Amino acid sequence: MKGKNRSGFENQLRRNILRALSDTTVGSVQRFFGRLVVFFPKEIDWTAVQARLKTVFGVANFSPAIFTEQNEEEITAAALSLMKERKYDSFRVTTKRGQKEFPINSQEMNIRVGSAVQKMSGARVDLTNPEVTCYIEIFNKNALVYAEKIPGAGGLPSGVSEKAVALLSSGIDSPVAAWKMMKRGVRVVFAHFHSVPATSEASIRKTERIVQELTRYQFKSRLYLVPVLEIQNEIRVEAPEELRLLLFRRIMMKLAEKLAGYEKATALITGESVGQVASQTLSNIHAISAGIELPVLRPLVGDDKIEIIEVAQKISTFDISIEPHEDCCTLFVPEHPETRARAQKLREIEAHLNLEPLISEAIKKTVVKKFQHPLPAPVKK
Repeated sequence: MKGKNRSGFENQLRRNILRALSDTTVGSVQRFFGRLVVFFPKEIDWTAVQARLKTVFGVANFSPAIFTEQNEEEITAAALSLMKERKYDSFRVTTKRGQKEFPINSQEMNIRVGSAVQKMSGARVDLTNPEVTCYIEIFNKNALVYAEKIPGAGGLPSGVSEKAVALLSSGIDSPVAAWKMMKRGVRVVFAHFHSVPATSEASIRKTERIVQELTRYQFKSRLYLVPVLEIQNEIRVEAPEELRLLLFRRIMMKLAEKLAGYEKATALITGESVGQVASQTLSNIHAISAGIELPVLRPLVGDDKIEIIEVAQKISTFDISIEPHEDCCTLFVPEHPETRARAQKLREIEAHLNLEPLISEAIKKTVVKKFQHPLPAPVKK
């Protein structure tokens, strides 16, 4: 990241790391020469810390490291300490010298530390394809020594982009779509539409569990639970069967746009993927969102189901999503769905329906739930 945005992004990332590790023994997070260094006491639960850091967007990779004074003896001792813990037949040492006043150049440092490691381990030096690499970074008055790079979540730090409302079912696709936009720094607010009491509350309970999983990536979330049964009843009585589902999806878009106004969000997010189901043809996607003023982001639009499932499994929403339930759209599945709807036709039918009072009533009856991660510690009695 270059330019004027870099410091703002790094500051946000620093705050996010502290939030992710807030219930651990984290000491501080400081910036050194393009690195964020997280300081811990000597005794930490590294497994727990590693799991948390893997959910922090904006982290390309991270390493357990030793922070030393900038002298050859301490750097070599740190390298020996780290390399002693590993099994390997070949290795290399790679030094990055950001502090040019350090008297030993990078190549010479590689040779000196490498000789010490070789004497200790008996392993051979392999500069092309080593089993283990010992990294040394020299900057300011200090040095970092590490021997492992763990892949992070990548993307942009949560919160550096604007806010968007995700239309969230309790199925597989929409949680993945929301997660992908979180990865670009978007702060996601969730909207779930339900038909209770015509359907059970299973989809609501599933959606709440999915939002809690996704909150690991943005630390705080809000979920709007919107009752839409009265709207569905109006559409079912007055609209042609083959267009009912499309009309209902269109109304969900309008409801989500109203919620976006309350949240000062600048976009909507859906889990649509072209051709995956009958309602997701290009014509139907256009007809459903025609008239919506906010941009509708569709991060899965070119993905196939296998790709989507792989991400869902990675982010721990898949097992929740495949639990059986009735959702609000099951009330509208036609025998012969329209695959090439025209936006004008849907607008004409919608104009003859008495939906505006029902939309306002649905908004009034909407319930808002809040989520956070890490979860607060239980209150001691």
